[in-house]
Amino acid sequence: MAKREVVREISAPAVWAGVTAFVWYAFGAVPLHIAVSEQLHLSVAQTSSWIFVVWASGAVSSIALSVYYRQPIPITWTIPGLIYLGTLAGRFTFAELVGANLVAGLLLLGLGLLGVGARIMKWLPLPIIMGMFGGSILAYVTRMVAATVQDFAIAGVTVGGYLLGRLLNNPRVPPVGLAVTSGAITVALAGTSAGAPTAWTLPTLVLPEMSFSVSAIIAVSLPMVVLAMGLGNVQGLGFLLAQGYRVPVNTVSTVVGINSVVNALLGGHPATVARTGVAILAAPDAGPPSGRFWAVVVSAALTVVLALTATPVASLLAVLPKAYIFALAGVAIVSSLQDALAKSFGGEMQFGALVAFAVAATPFAAFGVTSAFWAIVAGLGASLLVERRQLTAFWKKP
Repeated sequence: MAKREVVREISAPAVWAGVTAFVWYAFGAVPLHIAVSEQLHLSVAQTSSWIFVVWASGAVSSIALSVYYRQPIPITWTIPGLIYLGTLAGRFTFAELVGANLVAGLLLLGLGLLGVGARIMKWLPLPIIMGMFGGSILAYVTRMVAATVQDFAIAGVTVGGYLLGRLLNNPRVPPVGLAVTSGAITVALAGTSAGAPTAWTLPTLVLPEMSFSVSAIIAVSLPMVVLAMGLGNVQGLGFLLAQGYRVPVNTVSTVVGINSVVNALLGGHPATVARTGVAILAAPDAGPPSGRFWAVVVSAALTVVLALTATPVASLLAVLPKAYIFALAGVAIVSSLQDALAKSFGGEMQFGALVAFAVAATPFAAFGVTSAFWAIVAGLGASLLVERRQLTAFWKKP
């Protein structure tokens, strides 16, 4: 199609959908990224490199895929995967996490090339996976509650801003955005931020050290593949198919794998199809179906700007009080926890999901493997004993 005809497809609803998605990315994901980086005790340079590569690679891929296929195909990075990495702080070195993320990226790439990406979920029921995920991130919410009790002046106002956003229920006023703003104003007025200078420079690209261990690969790589493919690709692409698009599933899955490898080489974690972004960018509110790809172009172009400010964003680690960071991390994953609980206990295999949740919520390691892996094993075992009919019926689905 001629360039002029492509340009004619742009519409005001698509532009606003792109801006809305970007606001959600910025206020919903960046605070969480900062919190996880703080948990992992990363330097400003390491955090800057991580933020830059995951945002930049996703933006470039989103624009290329969306314009070429004229479909709204947003590629970002797995937020559940980021949250999961935060739960592993202190259990593995950053070098081990980087190596495990590289293995996950190679697995995603291989699955995409083989065209069998979605089949990974055939043996892993979603309720059990989400039970494991919910148990793994529960600590974020409990830590938010503790921070609120200990420092209500900052954490309480931050959480209050989030609750106000939920009360308003306006898609143009994101709850996490209100939490960021209200908390930041309180921090500024209270003068509790550290005096470290903010680095206003271009992103720092760091080739991190890598270390490969069997325990890290089992505990990190396999869950990352499941979270990126099962919670992102399957749900995101499924939404596009439901909207009537003929999605190039294998091509998109392969691009996600390539991005994941590139991300890992600069300290990042796996990419995925933005399942929440798809719900904004490919929805009927984004205009006529033929022009919704412009919504992705707009959001991705704004994301490039965000990627280029990775260093000043990373500098916030040395400036913001921990109560503010803990509160932001908590409110940023509340919806993820709510979604996990709904998918865990809203259908079949609730007992297996409950066992997986309980095991994952208990931090331990057996044979060098963390509780998240054992949560899946325990959940499957519990369902096999108590919910055998539902589990076998799931396995027999075509």
